[in-house]
Amino acid sequence: MNAMQKSTLIFLTGFSTAGKSTIGPILANSLGFDFIDIDKAIVEREQKSINEIFAEKGEAYFRQLEFEILSSIANRENLVVSLGGGTLENDSSFELVRNSGTMVYLKSDLNTLTRRLSTKDDRPLLKGENGQKITPEEIANRVSLLMSRREERYAQSPICISTDQTPLGKTVDKLQRELERHFKSQRHQ
Repeated sequence: MNAMQKSTLIFLTGFSTAGKSTIGPILANSLGFDFIDIDKAIVEREQKSINEIFAEKGEAYFRQLEFEILSSIANRENLVVSLGGGTLENDSSFELVRNSGTMVYLKSDLNTLTRRLSTKDDRPLLKGENGQKITPEEIANRVSLLMSRREERYAQSPICISTDQTPLGKTVDKLQRELERHFKSQRHQ
């Protein structure tokens, strides 16, 4: 795989609600690329929600599904992929992503993530023991714990964009400029 091919397979990573599924299709459209949301691909394939998959078959099964889908697209070009927030925790998925495309870290701070996640009920790792909704304080604690496990791998992305305060359009424009610079540097290596 040459550097240009690798650079046109873009993996958006970051914590849940950082903007991967929102920014991904807009970015793909502006680049003239296709778009795949890994979570949506899994839901489609299994005909079950992520919560149902986690409840019935567990996180390990879900992470294996992620890896299988990633393996099937690892040689694609001109594609933007929205990863799940925990995808990179799986060593095999992390190595595959890192070696087959360009990782982009969409970064949000703890307060922003907690605020965004407080309105969600479809995130299995942010539920109580019996599947119940947890308090904003419990969400903040859980996010902090998960971020401490995930940040090291997110941070290995050559491109990092904050998604806290910047309007969506400006975020996509900035990301597109960063990617174009990255593509040019890849061509010259």
